[in-house]
Amino acid sequence: MQDETLPSTRPYLIRALYEWCTDNGFTPYVAVKVDGSVQVPREHVQGGEIVLNISYDATSSLKLGNDFIEFKARFGGQARDIMVPVSRVMAVYARENGQGMAFPVSDQESVAALSAAPPQVEASSSEGDEPPPSGPRPALKRVK
Repeated sequence: MQDETLPSTRPYLIRALYEWCTDNGFTPYVAVKVDGSVQVPREHVQGGEIVLNISYDATSSLKLGNDFIEFKARFGGQARDIMVPVSRVMAVYARENGQGMAFPVSDQESVAALSAAPPQVEASSSEGDEPPPSGPRPALKRVK
């Protein structure tokens, strides 16, 4: 008998890829499709997406949970609380070689994640309404 309400495999795969990266000396990155349920510094979002370094050296209090990825990180020298619903993770990969895994992200998952999200605490920013810094955009390499 198969249970139709099995939990998603996505959080388990994210944790496995994180562990694979760290065990092999690679830097684990997550690409996130940003919406209202994602708590990240908006000034670093480009094209509705953000790429985050989730390595041990770049984060503090990292929790790779079944529903959310939560940690503290510094952006421009300012400590920020980051919270990403697992359903908004588009990919987990190693910065050094691009190997990892991509995941589909749908708008229906976004609605579910938004309703399940704990209340967000807005971080005060002294940066004002400056445009985000421009630079090269990270790219994923599909490995077959």
